[in-house]
Amino acid sequence: MRVFITGASGWIGSALVPELLGAGHQVVGLARSDESAAALAASGAEVHRGTLDDLDGLRAAAAASDGVIHLAFKHDLAFSGDFPAAAAADRRAIDVFGDALADSDRPLVIASGVLGLAPGRVATEADGHVFDPDAPPLMRGVETRMANAQAAVGLASRGVRSSAVRLAPTVHGDGDHGFLATLVGIARDKGVSGYPGDGSNRWPAVHRLDAARLFRLALEKAPAGSTLHGVADEGVPVRAIAEVIGRHLDVPVAAVPAEDAGAHFTWLAPLIGADSPVSSELTRGLVGWEPTQPGLIHDLDLGHYFRSVCSADQ
Repeated sequence: MRVFITGASGWIGSALVPELLGAGHQVVGLARSDESAAALAASGAEVHRGTLDDLDGLRAAAAASDGVIHLAFKHDLAFSGDFPAAAAADRRAIDVFGDALADSDRPLVIASGVLGLAPGRVATEADGHVFDPDAPPLMRGVETRMANAQAAVGLASRGVRSSAVRLAPTVHGDGDHGFLATLVGIARDKGVSGYPGDGSNRWPAVHRLDAARLFRLALEKAPAGSTLHGVADEGVPVRAIAEVIGRHLDVPVAAVPAEDAGAHFTWLAPLIGADSPVSSELTRGLVGWEPTQPGLIHDLDLGHYFRSVCSADQ
């Protein structure tokens, strides 16, 4: 297939490009900077210059493709406090791709998330998004993106072989600058590796290379209207994560009371306190995906998260 990818030079995209090329696909990657364009060209992909706001360009690239994988999201805008604007840009792109691929049975695969999907119990691919009006602002933004995923899946009714890959909040690996790296940075700065409450709340995770393979399988195999879960570790207790961080940084590990969570974990507080175990059993059966890379605790123990202070930009 000739595959158009947004976010092709990002954390997952840069693993997906070689995954697709290795499987014999032709890749066209969206690049908004000279640096991204150079990286894509060096990887063997064709470059399409533009941004998520260039809707005419997105439409033309999608129309000229045999399939689209939409990974890009305005994380810088979302985590600077304007998640609604980031989610709105995401929705516009999805709508454009739907128009370009309508009545063609060509695949559209988009990235979404699982955090907060079914708090307190193991969520499955059958669980849909339920809006919580009492959720904190950041979680309401996350919910909006989940609603975008539902809209994308709904494009199956328009003749698009659409699917959504709902990713674990931590897509880990060497070079990760996301939530896990943020926790390491907080522990280093504060001199203590903290966990909320008793630390029993569960945090799902997946390795970057396993996630990339799932996106390829979704492109190739996922039936129209599918929801897939990019989750390898169903739910790692947050205390276990804090203990590994504490051991590697040689700092104490301690519980953080609920009233102190905001000060300790800053913007991450409403997320790290969630109990969000997630299953991917249905996904594995549907497209034949089986994670093979190190799990979250093993990957942390490899040591690459402790080389330097990192900040979040997943």
